[in-house]
Amino acid sequence: MKDPPLDITGFLKLVLESLEAAGVEYLIGGAIAEWAWGEPRATQDLDLVVNLPVKAAGRLSRELEKRNMLVPVDIILDALVEGRADVPLNAIHMYSGLKADLYLMREGDLLRQSAFKRRVKVDYGPPIGKVYVHSPEDLILYKLMFLGLSGQPKHARDIAAILRAKRNQVDFGYIEEWVTLLGLGPVWKEMLDSIA
Repeated sequence: MKDPPLDITGFLKLVLESLEAAGVEYLIGGAIAEWAWGEPRATQDLDLVVNLPVKAAGRLSRELEKRNMLVPVDIILDALVEGRADVPLNAIHMYSGLKADLYLMREGDLLRQSAFKRRVKVDYGPPIGKVYVHSPEDLILYKLMFLGLSGQPKHARDIAAILRAKRNQVDFGYIEEWVTLLGLGPVWKEMLDSIA
């Protein structure tokens, strides 16, 4: 009997199993984190931040390979040691084409470090279960950065959905502090004005 096609939740489960088996801490961002704070929307890829020690690089490569994702250890080590630009490691499932972008924790990336400390464990229920995701504030900040860079309306829709769903629970002081540091004031003001 043939296995059913792999969907995004099944793929997320495979990636998380790989990270957990390799002893690598993570947080989920992007559209999957949006499910927790805003409204679900379809996606074909995953965004995760990983706190990957050099000593775990080989284990992670092997665990991904067991689940049909080839990320050679030398590629992982190059990304860790050379401190290349913030380009994620791509874990692409060989049979479905689904992709996980693994963003590495980097020394000096204060926003990512803050977001990792503030990650929240949420329960998505079966088959995913309890997982770590961006806090709503940090997800808003990353969406604001991508909105400022790309102008893609999906980021504005995601931010608006979070603010509609969680407005009374969001720490606006935290967001505004980072908005100032990141130079995102005009984008944030435009976003707030559009949902007022």
